[in-house]
Amino acid sequence: MPEEVLFKTEEPRSRAEIAEALVAAAEEIEAGTVHLDGDGDATTVEIPDTPLFEVELERLTDSETGKERYELEYEIRWTR
Repeated sequence: MPEEVLFKTEEPRSRAEIAEALVAAAEEIEAGTVHLDGDGDATTVEIPDTPLFEVELERLTDSETGKERYELEYEIRWTR
């Protein structure tokens, strides 16, 4: 299945700013409509009543330097 990125933003933020963004997102998810805005791009999406919710924590190790990087991902998935 081909993937089409409809919206993406990535920027450094403080933990407090991230928490604030997640709280705002949670309120929109609960209401059923999420508005994404950043980097001059914006989109709105309707979230169904019972989507799949996935939480994943990954540790990636650079094979050359041995440095570890962590990724904490929250993903909401559904089909139409």
